[in-house]
Amino acid sequence: MARPALEVADIFRDHGAAWRLAKRGHVSLDQLKAMSAIENCRTAALGGHVARCENDACGYTTIAYNSCRNRHCPKCQGAQARDWMQAREAELLAVPYFHIVFTLPAAIADIAYQNKAAIYDLLFKASSETMLTIAADPKHLGARIGITSVLHSWGSAMTHHPHVHMIVPGGGIAMDGSRWIAAKPAFFLPVRVLSKLFRRLTLEKLVAAHAAGRLQFFGTHAHLADAKVFTAFLAPLRKKRWFVYAKRPFAGPKAVLAYLSRYTHRVAISNSRLIKADTTSVTFKVKNYRVEGPGRYTTMTLDTSEFIRRFLMHVLPQGFHRIRHYGFFAGGAKAKGIATARKLLDMPAPDISADAGSTGAAVVDDAGTLNPPCPCCGGRMRIIEVFNRGQTPRHRPSPRPIAIRIDTS
Repeated sequence: MARPALEVADIFRDHGAAWRLAKRGHVSLDQLKAMSAIENCRTAALGGHVARCENDACGYTTIAYNSCRNRHCPKCQGAQARDWMQAREAELLAVPYFHIVFTLPAAIADIAYQNKAAIYDLLFKASSETMLTIAADPKHLGARIGITSVLHSWGSAMTHHPHVHMIVPGGGIAMDGSRWIAAKPAFFLPVRVLSKLFRRLTLEKLVAAHAAGRLQFFGTHAHLADAKVFTAFLAPLRKKRWFVYAKRPFAGPKAVLAYLSRYTHRVAISNSRLIKADTTSVTFKVKNYRVEGPGRYTTMTLDTSEFIRRFLMHVLPQGFHRIRHYGFFAGGAKAKGIATARKLLDMPAPDISADAGSTGAAVVDDAGTLNPPCPCCGGRMRIIEVFNRGQTPRHRPSPRPIAIRIDTS
């Protein structure tokens, strides 16, 4: 795949040092680490290797620099997403899947930025408890369901917009484990019921977190440290309708995998959305979800400092898990839960292909031979040099092969 003409890394390298100096004392250690990783990703700063074609008549030589593997890096998510998706493939059930979105109101999103770990965790818990509770109710589904939940903290313009995307099989295991209870073909659970319970659970958990001293408030929100003021702040939210959205079911399990791959390892903005950057601004593509049709796609230009601020706003606390599983997909119960579901659905054992787990990235065998093969002649590529962080490789790369396309139409 060709390298994008413009990358977040380019913007960080050109403007990051000045931005960090201007924001000194207002940038977290996690944000500084993310910036450094993205700036150094796939450069000599992280080391790498040199590979050469074994065909002496060809001798094509290439240099590959190591990836940073930071979960916020736009360049490092493809292989990680493929690994994750292949691990999930054997867990798919032969039923329709639904996509449910739970979103925090803007007022809570504002305080969530100062309390990422606490409120993002609370969002996961309140939304999953809502789904599990309503699904278990005999008035609705009366079953134990499985949930894969993914946190996104951004909107298309990289503003702070915390929400979770849930992918849920269309049905569940009966509470006594005796049968599979299927959901209606185009309907899973009533969103108004989900919205009301999600609102109540979230507000209860916020009050409990405040009472336990797990929330911090700074700047314009400092007054919310007082319990009475915080209670008054939440009061209007008890009367508003909270946003819970259920999308139509997928065409099949394979479509679920394709859809999930767009969500599980996404970062605040991909390199492909960047259009141009100059000394003062960055222009990128945005999508207006309130508009249907071609008109929903437009562009936005931000001051470079604001672009960097918005990107780093979505750096997660170290160790925070942004993909979580609940119900019969949860933790130690997952293998048993999925096996039970497959048995009740009369599904055969999953076919684990020989190449499962391959990421599509370069693979090295014990002899130091690389896959994929030489782009010039198709011969085997062999590693001839490995260099450490900050070192300059001794060998030089060959010119990139020119692809000649002949139109025979």
